[in-house]
Amino acid sequence: MTPDTAPGADAPALSIRDLRKTYDNGVEALKGVSLDVAPGDFYALLGPNGAGKSTLIGVASSLVNASSGEVRIFGVDIAARRDAAMRLIGLVPQEINFNMFEKPFDICVNYAGFYGVPRAIARERAERVLKEAQLWDKNDKMSRTLSGGMKRRLMIARAMMTSPRLLILDEPTAGVDIEIRRGMWKTLKEINASGTTIILTTHYLEEAESLCRNLAIIDKGRIVEQGPMKALLAKLDVEGFLLDIDGALPAQLPSIPGATLLAVDDHTLDIDMPRAMDLNGVFAALDAAGIRVRSMRTKTNRLEELFVRLTGDNNVGAAA
Repeated sequence: MTPDTAPGADAPALSIRDLRKTYDNGVEALKGVSLDVAPGDFYALLGPNGAGKSTLIGVASSLVNASSGEVRIFGVDIAARRDAAMRLIGLVPQEINFNMFEKPFDICVNYAGFYGVPRAIARERAERVLKEAQLWDKNDKMSRTLSGGMKRRLMIARAMMTSPRLLILDEPTAGVDIEIRRGMWKTLKEINASGTTIILTTHYLEEAESLCRNLAIIDKGRIVEQGPMKALLAKLDVEGFLLDIDGALPAQLPSIPGATLLAVDDHTLDIDMPRAMDLNGVFAALDAAGIRVRSMRTKTNRLEELFVRLTGDNNVGAAA
């Protein structure tokens, strides 16, 4: 294999340089996007509706043609060597797009066949990925009988049939309840731990914060921020806590300079405060007001706050 067709051992899993896309109607969806995703990373791509996120994923998975720029998958130029690049990618779209009248086992085996995987190998692999997705007991049932969460897991299992080095997930937990979502988080963490690079879009910002080590935020066709999750969150000068209170909160909450207090319910207090503010002083002020704190937990909306700051988008539900 030439260096261009062989997956580079040291090359980024995804490398994008000055990527631009203008549609026929004149809409400029991408305006010179550049980013790198390291091998083995769990990477979040966030942005409001219309930000260019779907176009970026479409170009990276060869479903959309770029107007200009360069995209490489593990060093393979996607424009020059599309087939070689596509063999390295697994794509899980937002929409359920398999045949509901096929069985999960057949869906996986047939999908692998599209990519040239011999049938005997595909059958062995289908059993493995369905077991990993906790779907083996449903392998011979019509897929239309699966629950919403099972269908989502089947989409991931199908994508893993080609043993992709890069897995791209577009809102994989959309529309499922929290218990199923957390189960899928476990599955994705295991896939990533096995060495597969994952790029995730999600409108659950706490999901990105929980799973991802690095992220990029795109808005109006440009990357407005990117880098390690921890470093980006450290830029925030405000932190929030939820306090569980003994007894009921008073009708009138105390005024604490620099802090914002909000009663969530009769026994829960939401407080935002500057990171440099003395928490002991806050507790003393609450105690003086007759408010006894039983326990405290950190709020998980730090990424949401960063997102709103950078994009000015208060509709964080559109973050994917």
